[in-house]
Amino acid sequence: MSSTENTRTRTVVTGVAVAAPGGLGTDEWWKSALTGRSGISAITRFDTDRFPSRLAGQILDFEAGDHLPSRLLPQTDVSTRYALAAADRALADAGVTPETLPDYDMGVVTANALGGFDFTHREFSKLWSQGPEFVSVYESFAWFYAVNTGQISIRNSMRGPSAALVAEQAGGLDAIGHACRTVRHGTKLVLSGGVDSALDPWGWASQLAGGLVSTDPDPARAYRPFDADASGYVPGEGGAILIVEDAASARERSARTVYGEIAGYAATFDPKPGSGRPPGLRRAAELALEDAGLAPGDVDVVFADAAGVPALDRAEAEAISGLFGARGVPVTAPKALTGRMYAGGGPVDVVTALLAIRDGVVPPTPGTGDVPEEYGLDLVRGEPRELPVSTALVLARGRWGFNSAVVLTAATD
Repeated sequence: MSSTENTRTRTVVTGVAVAAPGGLGTDEWWKSALTGRSGISAITRFDTDRFPSRLAGQILDFEAGDHLPSRLLPQTDVSTRYALAAADRALADAGVTPETLPDYDMGVVTANALGGFDFTHREFSKLWSQGPEFVSVYESFAWFYAVNTGQISIRNSMRGPSAALVAEQAGGLDAIGHACRTVRHGTKLVLSGGVDSALDPWGWASQLAGGLVSTDPDPARAYRPFDADASGYVPGEGGAILIVEDAASARERSARTVYGEIAGYAATFDPKPGSGRPPGLRRAAELALEDAGLAPGDVDVVFADAAGVPALDRAEAEAISGLFGARGVPVTAPKALTGRMYAGGGPVDVVTALLAIRDGVVPPTPGTGDVPEEYGLDLVRGEPRELPVSTALVLARGRWGFNSAVVLTAATD
């Protein structure tokens, strides 16, 4: 997004919905973030005895039949169900119905990194038990992707520009950034965000294959980002959906709530290993601030990517302290309550940052105790920190070098 675009069209958030471990619904999530109520526990959906890691951030209080028509349940996987339910809640929060705007003035841009494991696993089970004439492998994959990328728009008559993005943990921020671009190019309203879930044997094996998942059996210690004894991350499921809207359109339709403005976005890619060049996370933050027309001194809080892996934590700490100075800005990572939710993690951080702006309080990073002095981080720990928040920076990194940054500011109207 160029600075010219940024001055021409403002993009605001008028509706939000969170589906996260320990917080099904935005209000419940916000309570969890402020009180430190963790959603990490032993996996209950399959036998984990053969696996070295057995903890995950699980959504335990979601009954799909309470949110979706029964005809959709056999045709969708877990992440799609969460996404559809969150989309309904975000639209209701924004007061948006199919009649609010012409259908081609409303689009959908979402992200997903792991969705489909559960659905495809079930379809392969059908193949094995009932024979290949029951359903083909190609039909299984094709049906999942059609549902995951198009069902939200079909259900809500949103026929404007739409897209589905994949960039692992960075993908959710990329979807929101792309939604902003879509609004700035003329679409009045875009439903955006990301939701992920892969807590079935196939999905779990794929997550453990990277070697970064914590094997600590204690839910309170397994995922401690920026801690001197950090030993990896805990995977989680869930995410958030946001309604991103042209500020003028929101004003014209008398939107009931404006949570804040998405003022800047940028994405970078890490250089080739061994090149001697630094990772691209700091550059993504710098470019996002430039896009917003802001300086590092304008930022009140940073919501960190918080990998929980010592080498990755150190690299992020260097990026943050290098940009803001040692202990130059409060940093937090409430995702330690949920685990890393892949494409869903960034959108939940964006919603959390908007709530921090609204209420003037920064949620803490739970579990983290001893932060190495050389990290140079002012990490919010223990209790929420009350402070005026008008600008927040949200960071995310995906495997294989993806970096994304979003700048959020308080609404000015």
